[in-house]
Amino acid sequence: MFEGRAQEAMDLYVSLFDSAKIGEVQRYENGTVMQAEFYLGNHEFIFFDSPISHDFTFTPATSIFVDVESTAELEKVFEVLSQDGKVYMPLGDYGFSQQFGWATDRFGVSWQLNLP
Repeated sequence: MFEGRAQEAMDLYVSLFDSAKIGEVQRYENGTVMQAEFYLGNHEFIFFDSPISHDFTFTPATSIFVDVESTAELEKVFEVLSQDGKVYMPLGDYGFSQQFGWATDRFGVSWQLNLP
């Protein structure tokens, strides 16, 4: 649930991940997203803009975990997603993968990015 930035988030994610795509989008009269299908690989997410303001946002307790194909892809995606967000674990070797990083993006969505 976003507050007026669901389309912007989907557009960013589609630009970063080859397996990402936007499905059907329904809009409010003001153009914000009432409900949208967003796909990352075989996983479907429902995105929408809350019609009312609220005192909560996303939590890092739930994050999207993505395996990437190369170091170059990992570095690019991590850099873009962590820009204006928060880094929980910078890119590094934590013993369970070649490279791993965990960040929250500028929309508040938490991402765990992994090079297996």
